[in-house]
Amino acid sequence: MAEIAMNTLLSRLLLPTLLFAGTALAEKPFVEKDDVFPLDVKHNHASSILYLPNGDLFVCWYRGSGERQADDVQVMGARKKKGAKSWSAPFVLADVAGFPDTNPTLFLDRDKRLWLFWQTIVANTWESAITSYRVSSNYNGDGVPKWDRADIMLLKPNHLVERVQEFGSRYTSGREGDYWKRELEKAKDKYFSRMGWMNRPHPVQLASGRIVVGLYSDGYSISLAAISDDNGLTWHASDPIVGNGNIQPSFAIKKDGGLVAYMRDNGPPPKRLMKSESKDNGETWTFAEDTDIPNSGTGVEVLTLKDGRWLMINNDTERGRNSLCLSISNDEGKTWKWNRHIELDKRAEKPGSFHYPAIVQAADGTIHASYSVFLNHLPQTEPHKTIRHAHFNLEWVMEGDPAEAAH
Repeated sequence: MAEIAMNTLLSRLLLPTLLFAGTALAEKPFVEKDDVFPLDVKHNHASSILYLPNGDLFVCWYRGSGERQADDVQVMGARKKKGAKSWSAPFVLADVAGFPDTNPTLFLDRDKRLWLFWQTIVANTWESAITSYRVSSNYNGDGVPKWDRADIMLLKPNHLVERVQEFGSRYTSGREGDYWKRELEKAKDKYFSRMGWMNRPHPVQLASGRIVVGLYSDGYSISLAAISDDNGLTWHASDPIVGNGNIQPSFAIKKDGGLVAYMRDNGPPPKRLMKSESKDNGETWTFAEDTDIPNSGTGVEVLTLKDGRWLMINNDTERGRNSLCLSISNDEGKTWKWNRHIELDKRAEKPGSFHYPAIVQAADGTIHASYSVFLNHLPQTEPHKTIRHAHFNLEWVMEGDPAEAAH
């Protein structure tokens, strides 16, 4: 009995030490990177990434001889099995033959169904894009998931004319005034206003089960939310998010249920991330305004972490795409106290482009990112493009840039 009692006492004394050691080990900063496939001469761009319930990774992107004007563009996919050292060979995930298929994004809903959203470009212009989606509950095998259903998303933007008119009334003369007069006439065009809405960052699902997909129009350079309250059987459009060139919205969820959209700056200087808020589950939005965060007119993604903090990945420069930064906010975007570059190419001539990022949190709290890599210093007729995957923890971000990278 004395021996048992002594063992019990030792266990109690050692348990906190063992737990602390395990925690310290788990929280050691780390980052790992690998390319999904070898450098390719074709255009490979605009990836999205998912961490699947079984621990596998799933990434998609589009590939072809160009973008909207290249009819050979396909949506590609690749998998990395749990514990595997390398990615599967790429496979065709979606392809409407003879039309460009672009801008794919992946989404895993709370019922663990996998969604793929992407655009088919009807007439080789972004304004002619139609958004399609597919849903799967059987996706753990190799290659393409087994799709349960597929559909297209047709939307009637809500109060488009009124919101464009209201925002445009800020500008009554000069170039800006003329621009918003033209935009108002375009907003009145029924066909133009219903075509060309495209997705880019991951959708979000609210506590109610509502699915909110961020969409944008290159024709108007504004955004909106596509909303479904019945698991994607029907969709309706929010009021538009109107501003001076705000596109590709990514949504963060506040503790009170409000939504904040961060958007790429497609408008005039200063080049800053743009921001809008919704207090009614995505139905209506404030006008988009500049933040103080630099953005060179490139894609951004923000992720609401399991502990309530926000993680952002963004090209934090007014020009170029050679700087890709991770930022953490613990006050719902008021400040971004922790910043670290996942990519930073300082070469003076033809620096690389690291852009169009996507981020997702794994079950263990670590983060997986995917993004386009263009090695611009290489001959453009030779392989120089790929999709890169990075795996890191939040401690690595909070550690900040090493001294040599900060100068």
